[in-house]
Amino acid sequence: MAEDNRIPVTLIGLGSMGAALAEAFVGAGHPTTVWNRTAAKAEPLVAKGAVRAEAIGEAVAASDLVITCMTSYEATKQALEPAADALSGRTLITLNSGIPSHAREFAEWATGHGARFLDGAVKNVPQAVGLADTLIYYSGDKAVFDEYESTVKVLGGDTVFLGPDVDTAKLYEAAVGTTLLPALVGFFQGAAMLKKRGLEVSSMVPYSIKWLEMINSILPVLAEQIDSGDYSQAFSSIGLFHAAIDDEYQMGRDEDVDISWQAPMHDLLRRAVAEGHSEDNISALAEMFLKPEKKD
Repeated sequence: MAEDNRIPVTLIGLGSMGAALAEAFVGAGHPTTVWNRTAAKAEPLVAKGAVRAEAIGEAVAASDLVITCMTSYEATKQALEPAADALSGRTLITLNSGIPSHAREFAEWATGHGARFLDGAVKNVPQAVGLADTLIYYSGDKAVFDEYESTVKVLGGDTVFLGPDVDTAKLYEAAVGTTLLPALVGFFQGAAMLKKRGLEVSSMVPYSIKWLEMINSILPVLAEQIDSGDYSQAFSSIGLFHAAIDDEYQMGRDEDVDISWQAPMHDLLRRAVAEGHSEDNISALAEMFLKPEKKD
């Protein structure tokens, strides 16, 4: 990176992800100021070349670009409140968790104090920060993204701008993220079944990976069906899954594992069948999540 592109950066919030972000900036040669409520968390970064700010106002004043990585927008707002006046004329990028409505509320607060604002989401684990294929997406002020794209790209090579609506990054974070816990819980149930039989869970991993790769391969087809609303090409019908519900409960009893976490999914299948989707492809379940539009 050219010396004149190593702009100063302030990183606020030094949990596992925030610390990884700060370390990436330090490693790329950016003068990096860090701040955290628990000051001791800054020590490893200071040892690598970062500067620890004693107070939040000092941290904000140190750089034109301020990046926060805290647990929520509310926590971010509370941290920044004492330095709110210092935000005027600076660029603020949030990389915390949250929901779209909170992103909109926080953007209003930040711009109300004169900051240029961009919201983002890191779609990987802290250990992946800085890697070429790490996905981080942003939404909001396009001019801000264009100005700082090369700077934030050191955090993840797959850097994407989703659009000018400030809550779009959080919308995609939520939409994509809903897959994680159900998939992991399914894996954990399978792991419990093997463990009950005295088998190593690690023996299942290669087959689970192949299964996830299969799911990956059909996502474009499922998405196309949902976009078009045509579910008639049923390579795996809702009725097929519905017919297996009783067997799944029997298996739980046979293998002595608790599968009660699946009950809401089974209710979803029953509702879909009741509404006439038995012969439709499994992608038609997306229709079950769409609430009827309210009439005036």
